[in-house]
Amino acid sequence: MQDLNNLRIAVLIDADNIPRDALKPAIEEIAIYGTPTIKRIYGDWTSPNIAGWKQSLLENAVTPVQQYGYTTGKNSTDSAMIIDAMDILYTGSCDGFVLMSSDSDFTRLAIRLREAGKYVIGMGEKKTPNPFIVACDKFIYIEVIRAKYKNQASSTATKKKADTKKKTDNVKTTDKNSKPADRQLPDRFVPDDVEQFIAETISDIADDDGYADLSDLGNLLIKKQPDFDPRSFGFGKLSNMLRSLPRFDVVVRPTADPNVMPIYIKDTEA
Repeated sequence: MQDLNNLRIAVLIDADNIPRDALKPAIEEIAIYGTPTIKRIYGDWTSPNIAGWKQSLLENAVTPVQQYGYTTGKNSTDSAMIIDAMDILYTGSCDGFVLMSSDSDFTRLAIRLREAGKYVIGMGEKKTPNPFIVACDKFIYIEVIRAKYKNQASSTATKKKADTKKKTDNVKTTDKNSKPADRQLPDRFVPDDVEQFIAETISDIADDDGYADLSDLGNLLIKKQPDFDPRSFGFGKLSNMLRSLPRFDVVVRPTADPNVMPIYIKDTEA
């Protein structure tokens, strides 16, 4: 498989189980992991319930796939999305898949794609059943990326407003509202069970001195719990989250290369 930051990704979206305003934040999030070479969304586009998707699809170059509901109360969208995923898998044109849905019906699909050596990212709301979450390599909550997108938009709007005011007044001033530190973040709170989970994971990979490499720690946390995300607790990065917890000692170890400064974490209660 290619580097995880340079994957060719197929993005498959269940329109029946994803909020429309989550599309743009999701596409931006996916760009962190690679290039979305295929972007398709599935639903019955004759239904008034999803007719409002049109503008979002045009803005994000997502191809709608029509799937009629053959029987009342039955969801044929899932079948169409699963069939397409398998077709894409066998063409070998993608290295990874993003399955956007809060529906546990895609659990077996995620497992099958991983068995074929593909990297699978799930995206859904916090109501998503756990079997689908753990079937993915990584799971990202829609609420988290939507909040991040709103914060970025708010920060940009604030900065533009500040710049306009500066030009109008023609005075060199400092606008506190434009500082990144002032962005509204979720309440910063790390539950005891999450702190204990991190401590146990550090123990799994710690060296003789009790320290674990931050990068290795982050990877193992996601392998154990695909939905683990520091942003869920109000932190942009894992390192910042760990620094806020007195239980953990965070150190930077210099190397011969001044541009490489690995971070190590120790559980002081171990």
